[in-house]
Amino acid sequence: MDVRTLSTFTVAARTLNFTNAALSLGYAQSSVTAQIKSLEEDLGSALFNRVGNRLELTEPGERFLIYAERILALTHEAKASLQDEAGVGTLRFTAPETVCTYLLPPVLKAFKEAFPRVHLQFLPGFVRDFKRQVLEGVVDFAFILEEPFPSKTLAVEKIRDEEILIVASASHRFAGSPGISAQDLIGEDVLLKALGCSYRNQFERQLINAGAHPGRFLEFQGVETIKRCVEVGLGIAPLPRMAVEAELRTGQLVAVPWEGPEIQISTYLVWNPERHLGSAEKAFLQHVRDALLPTA
Repeated sequence: MDVRTLSTFTVAARTLNFTNAALSLGYAQSSVTAQIKSLEEDLGSALFNRVGNRLELTEPGERFLIYAERILALTHEAKASLQDEAGVGTLRFTAPETVCTYLLPPVLKAFKEAFPRVHLQFLPGFVRDFKRQVLEGVVDFAFILEEPFPSKTLAVEKIRDEEILIVASASHRFAGSPGISAQDLIGEDVLLKALGCSYRNQFERQLINAGAHPGRFLEFQGVETIKRCVEVGLGIAPLPRMAVEAELRTGQLVAVPWEGPEIQISTYLVWNPERHLGSAEKAFLQHVRDALLPTA
């Protein structure tokens, strides 16, 4: 059981897909499969189950993931303690799909140009685990797209507020409407992100409070899928402005004024205040502030 194998296991556990894990790690899929098999033999327990074409962690696999992440975090911390030179090191972060896709690419590109000797490592995972992973040192930073939240254990910095729009296709009957309310959605098909999405939760609460029952909720994992489905007229969707700006400019989507309460969502950067921030972490924190915090 070595660090390389543990790293492969944690990536596979987060993606639940050996092909995607292999692409993320730069390995052949056969290498990922062989490493997982070797690890299972070493531990004497199956770590994954196959359910049809889908992978899921076994109960021993879920327990072992917590320890594997801790081991890797300590390994990273030990290496970082030996790299005191400014602008050198490895920085690990995670972020939800929306933030990672539509907000971070230019920020990360500029950071790499300014600090070419810092290795940026994105660790995909489940949003529900982000805060725990920060506290346990699995990642140095997490971007969180959420309602305002207090925390006694995490350092939390609001990066920016995010506007949530109700979008429809240009041919939808709501296009050009001066405004719609929850009652207008009775019988309409509504496309939503998977459960756990903060702006979805707020939007659904508004519909429930208004007693407005849409025709169907269509649930998807990815924002890109939702946008394409809205474009062809499968329904309307609440989405962050940052995710639909390109389509609004081209007219592929239109924003329909929402007469309900504002959906309050912000992007936050969180880290563990109890952990020492090395030069790479300090540089990244300041870079994010400079790039994304609103100027006076």
